[in-house]
Amino acid sequence: METLVIGIAGGTGSGKTTLTRSLKERFGDDISVINYDSYYKSYDTLSFEERRKLNFDQPDAFDTPLMAEHLRSLIGGRPVACPVYSFTEYIRTKDTVTIQPAKVLLAEGLLILQNPELRKMMDIKIFVDADADVRLLRRILRDVKKRGRTLDSVAAQYLATVKPMHDEYVEPSRRYADIVVPGGGRNPVALGLIIGRIQEHLKSS
Repeated sequence: METLVIGIAGGTGSGKTTLTRSLKERFGDDISVINYDSYYKSYDTLSFEERRKLNFDQPDAFDTPLMAEHLRSLIGGRPVACPVYSFTEYIRTKDTVTIQPAKVLLAEGLLILQNPELRKMMDIKIFVDADADVRLLRRILRDVKKRGRTLDSVAAQYLATVKPMHDEYVEPSRRYADIVVPGGGRNPVALGLIIGRIQEHLKSS
């Protein structure tokens, strides 16, 4: 089985997950999804307060060698045991989730296009874009409602690491994209083009 690998990157709150979810719902079992966020390093020797102060928005925060190994396995037709990361405790749990190989593999994440090794495995590279104020609002709502954060902690993290790392790493990775999706993950024209490309692959395979 030939696997079409699509990388989906973009800033925090840009709509990466929305686009990924739309494609998964459209094609079902023909698509598997692997999220870069699952591969945050586990600093289990640090206290919660120490972990909370780490910079999670720069490349060294991720266990990229494990992500690359799992991508190669999925491309080769082998399932992987994907880590499960707790965003409330800032630590990798003892659980894993099995990801099965599929005809189309979506690799989604903040810095998924920043790493050369990961980029080499992608057939299509997508960067999802949205205005900074929209992205910030989405991040606040997500972190407060779903991750148990306070408004003050979200604001502090955004100013200390999220915005500086976006400017240094995320935004520059746009240059590697084959497709830039403006206006977030619900852009109907871009979505239609991506769906058409996936349909071509499924027919040919």
